[in-house]
Amino acid sequence: MQTGPASTLRVRGERKSTQERRQEIVRAAAKTFGTKGYQKGSLIDIAAQVGMTHAGVLHHFGSKEALLIAVLEYRDAEDLETLSAQKMPIGLDLFVHLYRTAAANAQREGLVQTYAAITGESVTEDHPARNFVISRFTALRGYIEDALRIVCGPDLPDDIRTHAATSVIGVMDGIQLQWLLDKEAVDLPEATRFALEAILVAAIAGTKRARPLGEA
Repeated sequence: MQTGPASTLRVRGERKSTQERRQEIVRAAAKTFGTKGYQKGSLIDIAAQVGMTHAGVLHHFGSKEALLIAVLEYRDAEDLETLSAQKMPIGLDLFVHLYRTAAANAQREGLVQTYAAITGESVTEDHPARNFVISRFTALRGYIEDALRIVCGPDLPDDIRTHAATSVIGVMDGIQLQWLLDKEAVDLPEATRFALEAILVAAIAGTKRARPLGEA
């Protein structure tokens, strides 16, 4: 092994940038929060994964709460990474994007697990991710409702559009949870496709849709 000034210079040259370090910490936090949850996942565990101290992690993010939000933002950024315009599509393209997101999620279990764990915990009082998750759901419902206006036309009743948007989010998250628990039983992409298409068919039919449950 070479020692002395030359090797020292090489090591210094390989020092990671602040942005690279932050990304490493976020990925480690996503793994920790996904497996242990936010409350039980410690900064010490996260720091150990990236070869840092607890204080070093805090130097980059300031608090555990700020790191949690960074993890959630990282997860959302991953969803948009496949889009050339880096923004949510509109109309039917949005539903195609949601299906493709489910297909991509089948190859990134860690992020899906993190999202499921944190979203579930966020229902508890004073959870640091609660407002973020509420805002995310509100924004996503808005995107879906706007897409439904384009797909179904302006005459679609507001209540049907709202119920359809809420149902899309609900079934996608529910299918993901089932898949995390039993991958042999659940085909994440195709179950998501079925649900999206079923909701779209019902929304397009509007008030004329079949009502198998009657008025129950």
